[in-house]
Amino acid sequence: MSGLSHQEMLDASVHFGHLRKKWNPKMLPYIFMERKGIHIIDLNKTNEGLERAASAMKKLARAGKKILFVATKKQAKDMVAKAAEEIGMPYVTERWLGGMLTNFSTIRKSIKKKQSIKKLLEEKSTALTKKERLMLSREYDKLDRILGGVEDMSRAPSALFIVDISHEHIALAEAKRLGIITFAMVDTNSDPTQVDFAIPANDDASKSVGLITGYLVNSIKEGLAERQKEKADDYDSSEQHTEGDSGSAERGSRKDAGRNRNLQKRRRNRTSSSSEGGEE
Repeated sequence: MSGLSHQEMLDASVHFGHLRKKWNPKMLPYIFMERKGIHIIDLNKTNEGLERAASAMKKLARAGKKILFVATKKQAKDMVAKAAEEIGMPYVTERWLGGMLTNFSTIRKSIKKKQSIKKLLEEKSTALTKKERLMLSREYDKLDRILGGVEDMSRAPSALFIVDISHEHIALAEAKRLGIITFAMVDTNSDPTQVDFAIPANDDASKSVGLITGYLVNSIKEGLAERQKEKADDYDSSEQHTEGDSGSAERGSRKDAGRNRNLQKRRRNRTSSSSEGGEE
């Protein structure tokens, strides 16, 4: 992939930063200019960060690693959830529960509770009153809304992709504490040095979030496709090896059978010769 065109990014408002008074000085290398009190992001820097992140994500996907998508802001959560589901990656788009990474075993217990409630509600033989069923349904909906995106995540992810690290500072802190790789869209009000792969971009406009996320998702798809191809190639190679072993065994069996027939023939000849000698 060769990055996004400047026109695509301009149309999606990727270049718009925050008011100058809200800026983080560590974003200076990524700022192109100031216009009417608003910082304008250097789109060349955006593409550089995007390409680095896309390449790293592709490698993670190819290796079968999980990337957790985190975006709880109203203008980003729906599209990020949809993008993550499209590639089979976990996501958090409602509320980040403290300890979701650092106390993952407790989160797993909540997920198991959600699954138990679902099973209870689906069993027709369960003697639940109307009130009990209503209360359980509400509890299930709450757990599903918060934990539905990580239900299939059996262990902590290998990486996080975050939209707005200032807003998702708890998630970022937990990831850093555990040494988890971090990717993020970083606006002019945030510190890009806090993440491993910073993508300088407007993290407030839905079009900007959609464009950047979509590009990364396509890179992950490429990695997943390569992983599937490698698996298929390994399977074919294994099948050919098995067939080769079977052919060798079959040839060996034929040789053994031939040797046995020759041995039996020689024995019959010796027996016949002995009998003739006795008669004389």
